Amino acid sequence: MTGRPGIDIPDHRGRTGLDRAGRGLDRNPGVRVRDVELTSQGWHVLRRTTFDYRRRDGRWETQQRETYDRGNGAVVLPYDTDRGRVLLTRQFRYPAYVNGHPDGMLVEAAAGLLDADDAYTAVRRESAEELGVTLGPLAHVLDAYMSPGSVTERLHFFAAPYTPADRTGTGGGLEEDGEDIEVLELPFRQALDMTRDGRIADGKTILLLQWAALHGPFAPRRDGQEPLTRGEVQLDGAGACPNAPA
Repeated sequence: MTGRPGIDIPDHRGRTGLDRAGRGLDRNPGVRVRDVELTSQGWHVLRRTTFDYRRRDGRWETQQRETYDRGNGAVVLPYDTDRGRVLLTRQFRYPAYVNGHPDGMLVEAAAGLLDADDAYTAVRRESAEELGVTLGPLAHVLDAYMSPGSVTERLHFFAAPYTPADRTGTGGGLEEDGEDIEVLELPFRQALDMTRDGRIADGKTILLLQWAALHGPFAPRRDGQEPLTRGEVQLDGAGACPNAPA
């Protein structure tokens, strides 16, 4: 009998048991997973799951949901409070282009999938590859599910100070991965204005910039004075990351 790649035998990425995700989940007594079907397995995985769901009125009903599993990711906002700057990227995003964006060139915070790394390691890796910056201390800001109706990804958000001396490379991403990334060093207030007029339309980037303005390094001091300087920055709301290294 011929095995099924990704299920019984390794697929092109060496994976098996891809149809097991979700089976045996019992954290919610109102959800009973009945079946998990692998419907597509490119670089990432698409599954169709059948489960019983108990409604608020007590009735049980059977539902199906498709989930897109691309792994978890991490994103970072490097900032320089002394010069009032942030580091961002600009790159072509075909999904945005095909869904109405004028040219598909999105301005974003540097981000990437964790792969086999913890979130802290991954975000340092992506900062070096995409921005050409070597980051020092990282502040974990929050974690969020960015499209929970269909995508399983949980994104870990970080912020980190940098100086011109920390820009140790050219950035641009990895050409072998098809990346062609432009590094943007922008005044923070300009970047924030870009979230209001649509020039920045990426959700994770909007969230980080608004956090920086309200609670982070560019937030007004509680006594009503100007934003904090580098030596005074207090990153409110930074908490423990589930993928923090021991």
